[in-house]
Amino acid sequence: MIRFATIGTNFIVDLFLEAAKQDKRLTYAAAYSRSESTGRKFAEKHGAEKVYTNLTELAEAKDIDAVYIASPNYAHCEQAVLMLEHKKHVLCEKPICSNHAEFMKMEKAARENHAVLLEAMRPAYDPGIKAVKENLDKLGKIRRVTFRFCQYSSRYDKFKAGKIENAFKPELSNGALMDIGVYCVHPLILLFGRPERICADAVFLENGVDAEGTILAGYQGMLAELSYSKVTDGMPECEIQGEDGIMIIDRLVDPKVLRILYRKKEEERICIAKSENNMIYEIERWCDLIEAKTPDESALCVSGIEMEIMDAVRKQLHIVFPSDEKSR
Repeated sequence: MIRFATIGTNFIVDLFLEAAKQDKRLTYAAAYSRSESTGRKFAEKHGAEKVYTNLTELAEAKDIDAVYIASPNYAHCEQAVLMLEHKKHVLCEKPICSNHAEFMKMEKAARENHAVLLEAMRPAYDPGIKAVKENLDKLGKIRRVTFRFCQYSSRYDKFKAGKIENAFKPELSNGALMDIGVYCVHPLILLFGRPERICADAVFLENGVDAEGTILAGYQGMLAELSYSKVTDGMPECEIQGEDGIMIIDRLVDPKVLRILYRKKEEERICIAKSENNMIYEIERWCDLIEAKTPDESALCVSGIEMEIMDAVRKQLHIVFPSDEKSR
């Protein structure tokens, strides 16, 4: 039995805990919140026995084996390293941290303490992305990839009304690239590896946070265009274009239907049977690794490249976080 705690009390943690109930290896044991009352209310809602308001006490707790971190981005590294140094296995929400230097600290702590570190990147473990990978060869030579995730943020209306919440605070390592663009960057690396070159542009709001952006990634013989936004909605379909056909993915973060439009034969439609809450797949992978007492080298490699690419994009766009200074 894996007794786990959560850091964070937002809606993402609610969704995570709904999915975690499906894996019988997990027992929800404790909630962390800076506020005792908030933590108590959240723990009671989901059936946790304990509430912590001190991170060190949580890290030192002998009856906690693992921790799911869903705090603001800027806090991921410090919290994860603390837990890993106390041999707690960590599943950390995307993006796994603020920059590549922080990622290296987290990876080092995980290896030195023989603890599992995994980024909670839903599509990476989703059967839909597995189906994409398994069917790529049907397209012939891949020439162009178009990944997009444009979703009007529920917090943007409040921003326009003068109330700036965490999602629009760059000092917390937030913004469209970190919160939304990562969902395009990670699958690109997972499917096609590290790009040879990148070019990026973005639109910024008056407080300096990036609201939307586009990344052009170049490979040998292939281009990839990544589009993301927190201030507009967009068509969710994504494309992978090959010389023999086009694969259309209905929604990159939660693929359920793939269509392959061939040049010389009839369209193929692939429907993916899976759980409605696709967080279950990252949870299953985390539990498998904990039981096997082994890291996922491939996943760590992808997360590391993800952070390197996003660092490079931010450098081009002059996006600097306080975390960048701290990690030097």
